[in-house]
Amino acid sequence: MYLKKIFNNKKIVVTGHTGFKGSWLTAWLKMLGANVMGISLNPPTYPSHFLVSKINIGIKDIRLDIRDRTKVEKKIISFKPDFVFHLAAQSLVGLSYKDPTMTWQTNVLGTLNILESLRKLKNACNVVIITSDKCYFNKEIHYGYKETDILGGKDPYSSSKASAELLVKSFINSFFLNNKSTIRIVTARAGNVIGGGDWAKDRIIPDCVRYWSKGNKVQLRNPNATRPWQHVLEAVGGYICLAINLKLNRKLHGESFNFGPNLSKEYSVLELIKKMSNHWNNVSWKVISKSKRKFYESELLRLNCNKAKKILKWESILKFDETVEMVANWYQNFYFDPKNMDYLTNEQIREYQSLIVTRGLKWGKNF
Repeated sequence: MYLKKIFNNKKIVVTGHTGFKGSWLTAWLKMLGANVMGISLNPPTYPSHFLVSKINIGIKDIRLDIRDRTKVEKKIISFKPDFVFHLAAQSLVGLSYKDPTMTWQTNVLGTLNILESLRKLKNACNVVIITSDKCYFNKEIHYGYKETDILGGKDPYSSSKASAELLVKSFINSFFLNNKSTIRIVTARAGNVIGGGDWAKDRIIPDCVRYWSKGNKVQLRNPNATRPWQHVLEAVGGYICLAINLKLNRKLHGESFNFGPNLSKEYSVLELIKKMSNHWNNVSWKVISKSKRKFYESELLRLNCNKAKKILKWESILKFDETVEMVANWYQNFYFDPKNMDYLTNEQIREYQSLIVTRGLKWGKNF
């Protein structure tokens, strides 16, 4: 299994390529020699990883609203992709409270538009649709959710992702079920990702670097909340691994996979901040009272990733300290020595690829 052989010169659509995870995925696929067409709105923040790391260079960069079915279909059908990674989404819980309609239109109807495009596609295509770990009905118990657990959501964002999962399953059963179907589809559910280049609102790492870079104190809304923190490359690597396995194994068509850290690697928001502070000078924070929080946030969410480990031979490999150091290093370079950020992004991808090999993950043995 040779990654460059699988992806080199292959036509790949990445929706949401200007976003945080989408830009890291696009950068990695470029390194593997892929012919990438990105479909997305403008970068959601300024600055953005997409612009800072010059992800637009060497790809077909299409600015398009995923909700525009006619234009989305036209672009995908004419491009004739070998792979599709669907990441375009409204990804903020807080914003979903302010604009639930837009959230559902983007996350559900946007996914519907991708599926409708695939129905009309004449060539074979392997499709990874990314949803979220928040698609599960979270009871906030000390239990890692498995792919067979009940879907749900206590906020508009989470419920939209659960609905997208149900939509995908219904389309597979309705239109792509028989063995003659040339379209293969899987869904991926990743936990909280952190990494260089994220400046989204109401996310803990972006909040920290924004405040700390100016010498200000960051506010913690939910310091005791436990999250399955992982570096963005862990999740993105999972998506790539899943796409490879889907291409090689038709039996994976219609399956869903969790991608998150081992349960032993879970830390609270406060623990994450303390680790980050080891790599930043003159940092401080304060906890705001529950009465001042803008919206509901879960205290605990865990994923069981045994399925990905067993079937895909994928698992999280970075230690928590390594993850935090990579994140801090990227932001330190941006704020205090911002030259060659594209080189730093590619270098972190190369370093992560090397770790996959040296730590014995079978799916990456031929990088």
